[in-house]
Amino acid sequence: MKFITTSAFSAAIATALATLAAPAFAANDNAEFARGRLLVEARAGLTATEFETMLKPHGGKRRKLGQSNLHVVELPANANEQAVLAQLKKHPGVKFAELDKRVKVSMAVNDPYMGSEWHQAKINAPAAWDASQGAGVVIAILDSGVNGAHPDLAPNLVAGYNIYGSNTDTSDVCGHGTPVAGSAAAATNNGAGVAGVAGQAKIMPVRIAYLDTATNSCYAYYSTIASGITWAADHGARIANVSFDGAAGSSAIQSASQYMKNKGGLVFIAAGNNNRDEGFAASTSLIAVSATDSSDARSSFSSYGNFVSLAAPGSYIYTTNNSLGYSAWNGTSFASPIAAGVAALMMAANPALDSGKIESLLFSTAADLGAAGRDPIFGYGRVDAGAAVQAAKNYAPPADTVAPTVALAAPLANSTVSGTVTVTTSSSDNVGVTRVDLKVNGTVVATDTAGPFSFAWDSNGVVNGMAQLVAVAYDAAGNAASSTPISVNVANGVPAPAIDTTPPTVAITNPTSGAVSGTVNVGISAADNNGAAGISLTLYIDGAKKASGTGSSLGYSWNTRKESSGAHTIQIVAKDAAGNTTSTSVQVTR
Repeated sequence: MKFITTSAFSAAIATALATLAAPAFAANDNAEFARGRLLVEARAGLTATEFETMLKPHGGKRRKLGQSNLHVVELPANANEQAVLAQLKKHPGVKFAELDKRVKVSMAVNDPYMGSEWHQAKINAPAAWDASQGAGVVIAILDSGVNGAHPDLAPNLVAGYNIYGSNTDTSDVCGHGTPVAGSAAAATNNGAGVAGVAGQAKIMPVRIAYLDTATNSCYAYYSTIASGITWAADHGARIANVSFDGAAGSSAIQSASQYMKNKGGLVFIAAGNNNRDEGFAASTSLIAVSATDSSDARSSFSSYGNFVSLAAPGSYIYTTNNSLGYSAWNGTSFASPIAAGVAALMMAANPALDSGKIESLLFSTAADLGAAGRDPIFGYGRVDAGAAVQAAKNYAPPADTVAPTVALAAPLANSTVSGTVTVTTSSSDNVGVTRVDLKVNGTVVATDTAGPFSFAWDSNGVVNGMAQLVAVAYDAAGNAASSTPISVNVANGVPAPAIDTTPPTVAITNPTSGAVSGTVNVGISAADNNGAAGISLTLYIDGAKKASGTGSSLGYSWNTRKESSGAHTIQIVAKDAAGNTTSTSVQVTR
């Protein structure tokens, strides 16, 4: 038989996922989904007011997942999830919406001890270990927990979190996370047991699954996986591993993976053990891993398809188990953390490399199997730790002086718009576009960091008449380019003038209180009883003015790497046309 794969932030996750303890579920296209729950990501720039207005007819309540732009939407008990989903997908401010499907890890009998860790030699790990063993890199194991008492794991464990149970109990409830963790980073040079691929990396257990006692099977939800990735990214992990079947097909998990990638990390996901083409589209946000055997052939159980990025050994992998001993296992559940361990070796060998370069070197150094180039069975090939670490260690980045190109695709120039307007862009770069800002009449109103880059612009934030839109694209080297400006005719209803003594409302939609790192996209949302066009917004960080603009939204890209460690205060001051003023602030920690 085969192993079938499959602070403030913590408080927010606990509230958002409180209903998971005793889940009810239904079936849709042969997949089970949580009743009363959807996953939604709004387009950059959608105001908090418009988001609430969008959900109100359905009785929906949204909760943000950490510092990401993902939201869990809870619906009333009598709601039809699929009908609400169909309506939300039509809204111009929604980037994606999906059912909160649950995915399974089904444990089977372990194979007997095969006598050696054959996979280490196959991926050329000993050559890599001369240069790197993963020291200083944290690998988040998103799974059923990890047995912290295991002697080959205990030395490498750091604090994690139980997303599913909303507590700090990360013990292994299904016996799956412990062998997955050992495959990636069981301790080396400790005179006992096995060696993980990155034996000096740290293991962060993030429990995202629960044991269904009726079937003795382990399940996670899209929401718990996406939450776990976001939590890990916000708490210092550079790598996350997800060994659950079907996870690569979730838009929410892809979005969370892109969030981690933007913060310098990478997410590895098991391709599945269904011996079929899963039919998922390829994604640049995560690395899906298929399994190979000792002959470099596809493991008979391994799933495949265009979404597969990489291959790694997954047959008879000798690793740690939940009984504090060792066993041999089969599955893409183990191919994925083996590939993740190689990435940790590369990050430790050259900490200056960003996630995109680690990924590209991982792919370019893989042993090309099957059809030449990338193919649906092996992706770019079977991972080669020795070649990958050598490439990372020796890499000297060429100077990137080529600016991106960007154009506004919608709305059309000189068209008439009103209400929430979907703004789409097309962009390209010789290396890659990392973010796109939308400027309206010279003010940055929103920032998007994940392609396809698009926005929900509240046109009520400007006076009626012609408004100028410009998109600005940036690459990782800081090169920037602006689109050709277009003008559109804004035609919204105008509130009747009245004596105004009511101050505007204003909210900081991102970040929330808690830890921040890297580049943080500060999002501001405002509204006023006499219309948003008269609002002026000023953003301060630690009392220093950083950005200003007019209307219902304001965006700012804050590079926290330039800030000192410790607490920082973000404040926004809003003033309407009558001079009424209000402000709000949020405290974060770098």
